Amino acid sequence: MNKICIIGCSGTGKTTLANNLGKELNLPVYHLDGINYFANWKARDKKERDKIILEKIEEDKWIIDGTYNSTLLQRFEKSDFIIFLDYSSFASTISVIKRFIKNRGKEKEEIPGCKEQLDWDFFWWVVNWRKNKRSGIIKTINQIDRNKIYIFKNRRQLNKWYKNQFNKKIEH
Repeated sequence: MNKICIIGCSGTGKTTLANNLGKELNLPVYHLDGINYFANWKARDKKERDKIILEKIEEDKWIIDGTYNSTLLQRFEKSDFIIFLDYSSFASTISVIKRFIKNRGKEKEEIPGCKEQLDWDFFWWVVNWRKNKRSGIIKTINQIDRNKIYIFKNRRQLNKWYKNQFNKKIEH
């Protein structure tokens, strides 16, 4: 496992999982939000962002956390292992709210210069993610060798897998 792609809705724990796997496997971790955003949530040009992502996947080792669709198929094709955190809308929404309450105003380590925030647009994007985004992801997944895809429906499943792999719990 030298190239791992972690995808799912906001609030599913992609960043936490990526950071934990990076430590366990001694792999560099790239957070797509960290590539996409400059300080104060200023978005990078999408063509420039995608160019950077496509350069990263040419490296020998990596973990990439994020679901940006524009490079999803290329990342899947280059991955040795794909983890899809396919949690319910309710679970993702509750997690985003809890994260906001816990970290409100704190800088996000994976996105330097950006503080944790929650606005209505983002909230409704999370609430509707499964309805609006999931089918496209499933369509892309169906183009890839199923043997390298792990789909977890909830944190309990993920935690059980992680404990079986590394004999420890995921550090939050």
